[in-house]
Amino acid sequence: MITKPLVNRRGLLALFGGTVLATGALGAGRTWAAAAVARAGDSVLTLEFDAALNSRLISSLAGQAAPLTDFAPSETVTLKGGRVIDRFLFAEHRQAPVSDIHGPGVRHLVRGVSAEGLEKTVSLTFYARYPGFPLMTVSWRRTGGGPLDVERYRIGAHTLKSSGAGFWSWSGSTHPDRRDWVQPVKEGFEQANFMGMNASDYGSGTPVADVWRPDAGLAVGHVERTPKLVSLPIIASSAGASVALEEARAVTLKSGDTLVSLETFVAVHQRDYYATLDAYRRLMADRGLAAPKAPEGAYEPIWCAWGYDRDFTVAEVEGTYGKVKELGFKWAVLDDGWQTNEGDWALDPRKFRSEADMVAFVRTIRAAGLKPKLWLAPLAVDPGSDLLHDHTDMLLLDADGAVQNVTWWNAFYLCPAYPPTRDYTQKLVRKIIGEWGYEGLKLDGQHMNGVAPCHNPAHNHARPEESVERLQDFWKLVYDTAREANPEAVVEFCPCGTSYAFHNLPYTNQVPASDPLSSWQVRLKGKSLKALMGRDAAYAGDHVELSDGGDDFASSVGIGAVISTKFTWPNEGRGKDANFRLTPEREAVWRKWADLYSAKMLPKGQYRGELYDIGFDRPEAHAIEKDGQLYYAFYAPRWDGPVELRGLGEGVYRLTDYYNGRDLGSVTAKTARIPAKFEKFLLIEAVPAKGGRA
Repeated sequence: MITKPLVNRRGLLALFGGTVLATGALGAGRTWAAAAVARAGDSVLTLEFDAALNSRLISSLAGQAAPLTDFAPSETVTLKGGRVIDRFLFAEHRQAPVSDIHGPGVRHLVRGVSAEGLEKTVSLTFYARYPGFPLMTVSWRRTGGGPLDVERYRIGAHTLKSSGAGFWSWSGSTHPDRRDWVQPVKEGFEQANFMGMNASDYGSGTPVADVWRPDAGLAVGHVERTPKLVSLPIIASSAGASVALEEARAVTLKSGDTLVSLETFVAVHQRDYYATLDAYRRLMADRGLAAPKAPEGAYEPIWCAWGYDRDFTVAEVEGTYGKVKELGFKWAVLDDGWQTNEGDWALDPRKFRSEADMVAFVRTIRAAGLKPKLWLAPLAVDPGSDLLHDHTDMLLLDADGAVQNVTWWNAFYLCPAYPPTRDYTQKLVRKIIGEWGYEGLKLDGQHMNGVAPCHNPAHNHARPEESVERLQDFWKLVYDTAREANPEAVVEFCPCGTSYAFHNLPYTNQVPASDPLSSWQVRLKGKSLKALMGRDAAYAGDHVELSDGGDDFASSVGIGAVISTKFTWPNEGRGKDANFRLTPEREAVWRKWADLYSAKMLPKGQYRGELYDIGFDRPEAHAIEKDGQLYYAFYAPRWDGPVELRGLGEGVYRLTDYYNGRDLGSVTAKTARIPAKFEKFLLIEAVPAKGGRA
């Protein structure tokens, strides 16, 4: 089953005010109020409401109040048949102090009533801990008259006005083409950002949409503790770039009935999306959803046997360990191909005749001075497997009783909310970690990121959406089971090519770039996941062979990512376009980067994502603070010009190009622009000079 996004381009234009968004002009025949009758805000953001309860956003981030948007109907309902109720005559504004899990704040209630007899109340709570990031809930109460058949609602709909310099965007949705999460936005850009399934096995994500220009940005998202099937459309026109949150909620409102929205946020920021995702992470941690602290092992460099593909032999894998150890890599990962099929997870007898053979294989990894990790793709079951034959009750089924396909393995989804599925997976994890002795799991597959609503009658779901909302509980079970068997276990979560579902991140302690299509994706995913999981999250750049040129370690090391490789040695590997053999020339490169990585260990530092704008800054720049020093990474095909070292403290810093070992002189925070000429990358270490002098 493929669940479609809620609206097409024409629908999106209508939702954002029709001709107002499309042309920047006022729609014919519509009466618009202009003066503010109510204000709610803090030191960073003010929302103004006019007499029709249209709203606009005013930012004070630059030191003085400046409107980012024009007055427009930001919270509306759409009735069955397509009629939109978007005008509510202002009735009341109240405010009161609050204090809850997010700390002290002020809650504003702004109320108005439509001519159709629908009362709208907008609740905005501004917290001292989260300036410019108010939480919002909207309710619509039927005050009288006949029933109203509501089809959907929309909230947080705002259009960031154009400054003439263009826009960039960050979207948390998942797509089968594995597109960039960060994209430039030009007139005509549109992306529905549906948070359900956008293909049979590509779906879910992080429920945030963000657009920005060089001087300011705005974002919208929801802060519910479970995934929700909402859309977060971004659409651009000559008027600007727009965001919103929309949920399909078919209800009939009789007199006295109330429709209440999800709890959402609207935020403003400077530079790129990092500030939004960082605040979202901290706020969700208040609500009990936070990524765990990574164990030491999660930062150690990784070698994976995937270069030998599924048809590996035990002898060739084991024959590579010496070179892996010699180069300084610490993990040996056995990837896809050890099993007979997905679902049964029985050992392939051509490689392991018994479980004793697998235990011996793990011991051999340890004897080589490496740590063993095993690949696994939970929730997938192959046609022809014994599990499918014996337990069709585990299948996730759509409303027509059809299976949900997992394309890569030609498999089917199991339902994560069904207790037998959970029990079966838990026993498997206990065996892998507790009996076979693996110290880590590589959980893999785009299907892991999200699931469709389940209609299997054997499961007795209260609602089909239980499968969607309880997927995170399934991953919690896997994570907790692995850590119970080995408290230092590394549980890597690799939902191939998807935009990570935030609600799954509390149940993994290592995340890779997840099949990046480019070095740019390695870097933007690193910035995003450091924001969503923490500044010292154990993010891995994935196999370097997937990067530009197949050897771009700089895009991992420079941003504080764990390095990873799938080289083969002494022979060539297998698979499509196999070119993985560690030649003498490659060995010199791999060795140098592994030594640099181990010497600096930048993933353990604090990623300073707020310092640079990944969209507008040129060259692209990243910064890490570690042990009182700052590390900068600049990227461009070719660069000849100044670079700016932001975030320096007081005093003088000595600069070194730590890849080439070149002295770059000294700077202070006031003189932090230096000339630079490089191809592809420049890595700079800034060390405080003793005594404050160069």
